[in-house]
Amino acid sequence: MPALMVQGTGSNVGKSLLVAGLCRAALRRGLSVAPFKPQNMSNNAAVTADGGEIGRAQALQALACGRAPHTDMNPVLLKPETDVGAQVVVRGRRKATVRARDYAALKPALMAPVLESFARLKASADLVIVEGAGSPAEVNLRAGDIANMGFARAADAPVVLVGDIDRGGVIAQIVGTQAVLDPADAAMVAGFIVNRFRGDATLFDDGYALIAARTGWRGFGVVPWFARAADLPAEDALDIAAGPRGGAGGGVRIACLMLSRIANFDDLDPLKAEPGVALEMVRPGRPLPGDAALAIIPGTKSTRGDLAFLRAQGWEGDLAAHLRRGGRILGLCGGYQILGRAIDDPDGIEGPPGRAEGLGLLAVETRMTPDKRLSQVRATHLASGATVSGYEMHIGRTEGPDCARPFATIDGAPEGAVSADGLVTGSYLHGLFCDDAFRAAFLGGLGVAASGAGHGARVEAALDALADHLETHLDVAGLLALAR
Repeated sequence: MPALMVQGTGSNVGKSLLVAGLCRAALRRGLSVAPFKPQNMSNNAAVTADGGEIGRAQALQALACGRAPHTDMNPVLLKPETDVGAQVVVRGRRKATVRARDYAALKPALMAPVLESFARLKASADLVIVEGAGSPAEVNLRAGDIANMGFARAADAPVVLVGDIDRGGVIAQIVGTQAVLDPADAAMVAGFIVNRFRGDATLFDDGYALIAARTGWRGFGVVPWFARAADLPAEDALDIAAGPRGGAGGGVRIACLMLSRIANFDDLDPLKAEPGVALEMVRPGRPLPGDAALAIIPGTKSTRGDLAFLRAQGWEGDLAAHLRRGGRILGLCGGYQILGRAIDDPDGIEGPPGRAEGLGLLAVETRMTPDKRLSQVRATHLASGATVSGYEMHIGRTEGPDCARPFATIDGAPEGAVSADGLVTGSYLHGLFCDDAFRAAFLGGLGVAASGAGHGARVEAALDALADHLETHLDVAGLLALAR
């Protein structure tokens, strides 16, 4: 079955969004289409129906294809835990935690499961659109590569190279990539796309022609900046605006701490879109806004590491002052663990074995365990009775007196914890604000009315608008014809 691969001249050049848009365009042309990314590095992940996890971008691409997310769509997921090490997830399950220098030795063994997942997807679809990772120009990483040209050649998938003109130097990005590629790798590239153009695209006609002349590659178009990308989940924490986002005066201010290993930050997307909410991502070194009604401690891939990071920014004192003013605090997943009295990791699941004293704002303690909970759930929010559809993705078991005041119930069992004064809440539920009824109830508790706009409908409309955008500015028919 046909496949087409989209690679980039670097990270964050817009590959994920282009693949999502092409997937939706192919679906609207009557094709059964599936997304695939051999290897992804991201702490923003989604739980799949088959009980594993994949990168959030592949879950969005699956939605664009009208498919349920599946672990075959992203067989290798790297989740950074430190600056030099990451958790390796294979087919949705944690395999190991390795240092960056040791991952190269592991890569050759990963090509087989990657190709097996790819083969299963091809058997289920008319077309598979593949996304590369980073850049093929990182030729120092070419040996054992499973993410870019190593995969393209093993799968015989033609490649289209994407350059980002917004960051500057797009001619050098594309021409330079060809210059450093091995000739056999360069032969896999069938064309190029210039992405994120602002202004009058005809001003780049000469540059576009120069790229085509220098490389001999076919140009498939220049894609203008897509403003509605903000309505779609971001995969990279660097894409999160410092804020405030959303509404202005007269609404409610919500502040989220930008942890160093922030994870699953798309939990906040539905809040960001509410006109009555001003959502601010508090960057390191900045104080928590004094007028915030709610402070959120988000998920993290390194709970004890980000607890130390939080303290180093002076945020522990800010949170204490926030509570004295009557503000509320919500901790999600790792943020919930940070709120407790202690985090015990005797087996060194997230780093060196040890125990750390938490913020002590909830009367609970967490013990890290090797088993990781990955499940899609439906819960009932006890304060409002609203149904919450979300997912759990965490290691560790949290217990303590405040668990007797749960945030929600799942199949009758308590979930989360609430402090005695009701100001501090912790929960393991991700994706809870995507549920429109719960979001309305939660914001009502902060004294602001929700807009009533459906989050899911907004994402679907943005995907359709993205497909329209690409149909207008790219030779989509030509791209799809490349697939073999």
